[in-house]
Amino acid sequence: MPNERLRRAIHEAGLQLDDLARHVGVDAKTVERWITKDRLPHPANRAHVAQMVGVDEFVLWPQLVHGRRGRVATEAELIAIYPTRGAVPADTWYDLLESARTEIDVLVYAGLFLPDGRADLPALLRRKGEQGVQVRLLYGDPGCDEVALRGSDEGIGDGMAARIRLAVCSMRPVFDVAGVEARSHGTTLYNSIYRFDDELLVNAHAYGVGAPQSPVLHLRRIAGGQLFDHYMASFERVWGRGVPMTAEYTERAAAV
Repeated sequence: MPNERLRRAIHEAGLQLDDLARHVGVDAKTVERWITKDRLPHPANRAHVAQMVGVDEFVLWPQLVHGRRGRVATEAELIAIYPTRGAVPADTWYDLLESARTEIDVLVYAGLFLPDGRADLPALLRRKGEQGVQVRLLYGDPGCDEVALRGSDEGIGDGMAARIRLAVCSMRPVFDVAGVEARSHGTTLYNSIYRFDDELLVNAHAYGVGAPQSPVLHLRRIAGGQLFDHYMASFERVWGRGVPMTAEYTERAAAV
């Protein structure tokens, strides 16, 4: 099985195989075998390659996570942890959106900070849908008991439902785009989930505290890891229970 992670990392770093081989001190055929035959380089060469392409060697060679260094795959999935959502660099959200090539999934109650932070977000998602990216958006049902309880617990009362209505109104132009599907849900939201291909931002929630003040995990899918798949399985369960947000539904929600 070819090592596509390594191939992609070299390409994204703007390097040719000859360049990498010369800097590492091996011949180009050796580098080619690292890719085409998924050969594992010597530790010093791995470290040098990882430094040159700017990617952790556990990402380039996932088989290492069960090796002598004792680092398990699940630990390798964690790229960063932020103490609050506000601590995530603003560009991170939109860079991940822009770079997505196959899948964008969002599970929130409102997620209003996304369209607030970028007025052209509907246009961006429209373009992604037209490019063949599967976009799935899950918003809270502003009339459900779970949303009312969350608003009460966070001390904002009807403000939670109002934020959902604003978010839905902001994003309504993209709901009719091929490749984009939006649903509403009435589940208890334990985590807000934002998936961009093999990267995931998970905004954990704590009782009585708003999402902006709660931690965010930045995960990257790694072979053998459990965290990415764990949170995406949760997303799929909510998606399966979601109600499609038709034009009639969004107009009714906006009028309430």
